[in-house]
Amino acid sequence: MPAKHAAGAFHPIHVSTTNISYNNQDSKLEVICTIFTDDFEAALVKQFHAKTDLNKAEMHAAMDALVKRYVLSNLLVKTGAASLNLNYVGFEINKEATDVYFESDKIQAVKKVDVDVSLLHNLFDDQMNIVHITVGGVRKSEKLDYPNKRVSQVF
Repeated sequence: MPAKHAAGAFHPIHVSTTNISYNNQDSKLEVICTIFTDDFEAALVKQFHAKTDLNKAEMHAAMDALVKRYVLSNLLVKTGAASLNLNYVGFEINKEATDVYFESDKIQAVKKVDVDVSLLHNLFDDQMNIVHITVGGVRKSEKLDYPNKRVSQVF
C-alpha cells in the first residue's frame, strides 16, 4: 500500500497534471505530464531501485530511460479500440516540477479520448491526477483521486 506522506515531504499536496491536446495541423495528440520533481524522483527510485537526479545534466540520458519507462507504464491513451503509441520526446525541469513530453503517431480526427493515469499511485494514497483533454479548442478536465485512474471524454 502506498504511503500517506513521504518523510520530509516538501509540499503537502500530491498532484500531477496530464495535458492532452489534439494538434489538427500534425494530426497527433500531444501529451505533457507535470509532476513534482521530488515526488517523481521518489517514484522512480521505488519502481526501478536506481539512483535518480532529474536535475543533473550528466545524468539526463540515464534519467530519460527511466522517465520514459515510468510514465508509459502509468499512462494509457486510447482514441478507439487500441491504445495509442506514445513517442517519448523528453523531459525538462520547470521550477519544482518536471514536464514530460510525448506525442502520438498520426491519427484520425478525435471524437473520444480514454485515459488511464496512475502516476505516483505507487507512492501516495492521497495522490490526485488531473487530466485536461483539448480537442478542436474544447477543453474538458477531470480530477482523479487515488485509486481512480480512468477518464473518458467525448468531443
